[in-house]
Amino acid sequence: MTTVLIKGARPYGEGDPVDVLVEDGVITDIGSLDIPADGTETEVIDAGGQVLLPGFVDLHTHLREPGREDTETIATGSAAAALGGYTAVFAMANTDPVADNAVVVDHVWRRGQEAGLVDVHPVGAVTVGLKGEKLAELGTMAKSEAQVKVFSDDGLCVADPLLMRRALEYSTALGVVIAQHAEEPRLTVGAQAHEGEQAARLGYTGWPASAEESIVARDCLLAEHANARLHVCHVSTSGTADILKWAKDRGTKVSAEVTPHHLLLTDERLATYDPVNKVNPPLRTGSDAEKLRAALAEGVIDCVATDHAPHAVQDKDCEWNSARPGMLGLQTALSIVVETMVRTGLLDWRGVARVMSERPAEIGNLSGHGRPIEVGEPANLTLVDPDTEWTVRGAEFASIAANTPYEGMRLPGVVTATLLRGRITAREGKITA
Repeated sequence: MTTVLIKGARPYGEGDPVDVLVEDGVITDIGSLDIPADGTETEVIDAGGQVLLPGFVDLHTHLREPGREDTETIATGSAAAALGGYTAVFAMANTDPVADNAVVVDHVWRRGQEAGLVDVHPVGAVTVGLKGEKLAELGTMAKSEAQVKVFSDDGLCVADPLLMRRALEYSTALGVVIAQHAEEPRLTVGAQAHEGEQAARLGYTGWPASAEESIVARDCLLAEHANARLHVCHVSTSGTADILKWAKDRGTKVSAEVTPHHLLLTDERLATYDPVNKVNPPLRTGSDAEKLRAALAEGVIDCVATDHAPHAVQDKDCEWNSARPGMLGLQTALSIVVETMVRTGLLDWRGVARVMSERPAEIGNLSGHGRPIEVGEPANLTLVDPDTEWTVRGAEFASIAANTPYEGMRLPGVVTATLLRGRITAREGKITA
């Protein structure tokens, strides 16, 4: 493999710049270094004091393959991930056919390996066909070539408490995590927006916070009794943060994620009637966003996950009620975290590494990602220019779709290089692998 020498980087944004030598996919030296004189071909990255972090891990990505390759493929989604600083992503199960068996998850795994830009780990469905009626083949998927580590019916809630209890019980023997899209469906029939002042004024059917919070509370209790690992997807309300703290204080094995858009955006954006702002769970209030940022900083919410959801033009450029929920996220996630968490002083760069790399890798049972920047560790790395700002243009993204709510925004923080096991996958905004 090509040797890579990163000159003048600041690991975790701390101290004076150092050089980092990567050989055969592993960090072999850190200090003041010269290009190896043994004739080895060396690729040099002049970091110029930029921040070096462990490669990011996304627990919640929709790659749409198989079934909706008109909106995203594993190859294009992998490119977007690498450009966003990611070295591993978890591909959600709501594909067509659903990833509820070993054949589909192995297909996703192999397609990720073929793309070779990030490690693509398929998420298996909890229930057959995402119908919430019968448990899927959890054991078969966990023992398949893909070695599925996370199971979720994301997009749909496992609403039946008995079925959710059984899933949690089975998960303990398999050593996997059950990730829940927390939404009591009987409380969200016809819901189009957060239940509050904005929805009332605009005439939208409300999506109450209690629909999320009631499921989170229920599942925390079920997980505690089963001694199982529960992961809560895309937390959106201040009440959920309170429940998570309560459960963690009790010793419940629960983790949780928050999306970049729930950290930054609020339901005030709905006043434009632009469906690019439609997402599930919906954008909440400013006080919710403030509480989520604080909970992330405190570790009550463990990590940031994009919920990257590409959609075709016809599924977004239509009236609000008919539009599909979801937003792109892979190439903007770091910048939103910098804007909401770093510039506000809520997180330093060590904290960014924790919420975007270390904790998601731990939750997803990825031993080779989220590791310290130290000699002997795998070279899954991301180099970030923290000061440069850039303008969001959805049409310029690697994704096939362009449905970003940040169109035209000036955002801070640019990923300048991504390394997957020592191989440069993205550099200066271009795919290199």
